[in-house]
Amino acid sequence: MPIVTIQITREGSTPGASAATAEEKAALIKGVSQLLLDVLNKPLDSTFVVIDEVDTENWGRGGLPVEEFRRQQNCRSPE
Repeated sequence: MPIVTIQITREGSTPGASAATAEEKAALIKGVSQLLLDVLNKPLDSTFVVIDEVDTENWGRGGLPVEEFRRQQNCRSPE
């Protein structure tokens, strides 16, 4: 019985969205479940997928809150 946890930041994939849509979450669940079936022969009906959305203020990278990390990365990127 596989249990897969997917952690994503709570922000939308399109401007103005504040979270992943129900359709996007369903696609993640379907895709991960299918991958476990294809690679490890784990039945779809025994696979559990949990999507944990985390506020960006609770997400960090490179020793910084993710928003600050992104700002610094954007300042470094040549246009």
